[in-house]
Amino acid sequence: MRGDYVPHVPVPDFQSLMRPLLAVLEDGSEQRSEAIRTSLADRFQLTPADRQEMLPSGRVTVMANRVAWALSHLYQAGLIERPERGIYRIAARGRDVGEQNPSRVDLRVLAQFDEYRRFRARTRTTPGSAEATPVSPVDQRTPREQLEAAYGELRSSLAEELLDSVLAQPPAFFETLVLDVLQAMGYGGSRVNSVETLGRSGDEGVDGVIREDPLGLDLIYVQAKRWTNVVGRPEIQRFVGALQGQHASKGVFITTSAFSAEAAQFAATVSPRTVLIDGGELADLMIQHDVGVTVSDVYRLGRVDLDYFLTEDGSGAAP
Repeated sequence: MRGDYVPHVPVPDFQSLMRPLLAVLEDGSEQRSEAIRTSLADRFQLTPADRQEMLPSGRVTVMANRVAWALSHLYQAGLIERPERGIYRIAARGRDVGEQNPSRVDLRVLAQFDEYRRFRARTRTTPGSAEATPVSPVDQRTPREQLEAAYGELRSSLAEELLDSVLAQPPAFFETLVLDVLQAMGYGGSRVNSVETLGRSGDEGVDGVIREDPLGLDLIYVQAKRWTNVVGRPEIQRFVGALQGQHASKGVFITTSAFSAEAAQFAATVSPRTVLIDGGELADLMIQHDVGVTVSDVYRLGRVDLDYFLTEDGSGAAP
């Protein structure tokens, strides 16, 4: 890779950080995001004031925010890998892209990869859009549209990181996580009762049982699979068979991966009723119910209260 020298400029935008970031990782080492940030700041000869410049929220520096975005997009495109949370290394695709694009890597370069296009598609906010909003030097969207698009992208990135964190944990952790999510959704009654029922059945295809209501008038049978491979129809058939053996009326099959089309079709028509929750939906539920997630920033958007400015007859501004 070429182009190691970069003259001093203010904190670069996150796309301008992508190519230098690949150069920082080109030696094949695994580096924490903090070390990558420092190397990039040195490479761009940022002053102490540049490095300490904060976003308007005052919670994070501009540099940390932009490096995090660059890392996220490069990761989604498969140019870098994340062997552990907060640790990154260059991927073979990243080396190839760096060689093919010695001066700059940006979103247009990343858009050639299917994984990245799917990632951008998940973040779109305009109903009926066929693909993610293209990158333009001059953004024609309103500030509100930009804010909502950014929110969607942040949420999608958070979901991906959540699944990575879950997969890094032992299987027993996943069973506890499933219980926490179901409880946060309103199932299970008290924590003590839920813990006593989870994992007690011991039947094939069933990992546990949770109360559907605090009184335990109905039970939900649960299967939790911390997998990376697609869950096929045979796994769902075994689970349904276990439900029938328990005379159960409903079950939930939760996985960190995805379900095949055949598995989804089978679950949609079979009795007992069987609900499938894949990795994407699980991450969304974790975000929605604050399981393994903490709120970092809250932005309040106001609008004019027109009623306040109307006269009693509604004809105009109050005196």
